[in-house]
Amino acid sequence: MEYTYTEIIGYLASLFVLLSFFNKDVKKLRIVNSVGCAFFVVYGVLLGSIPVIITNVAILMVNAYYLFVKKND
Repeated sequence: MEYTYTEIIGYLASLFVLLSFFNKDVKKLRIVNSVGCAFFVVYGVLLGSIPVIITNVAILMVNAYYLFVKKND
């Protein structure tokens, strides 16, 4: 079974998003989820899928806000 690099990136994105939900620590959850979202942005670019790109950039921005701006809350 052969996979394209686009498929591999998609599977990695899915894996990281899934793994993020196994973290009890919200900070770790947001970090791992951000990695998955970043992979999904790349995946969306490779597919030319604007909805995938927009959704995951938005989630990345939310995660960044809570990780860097509201980090004391």
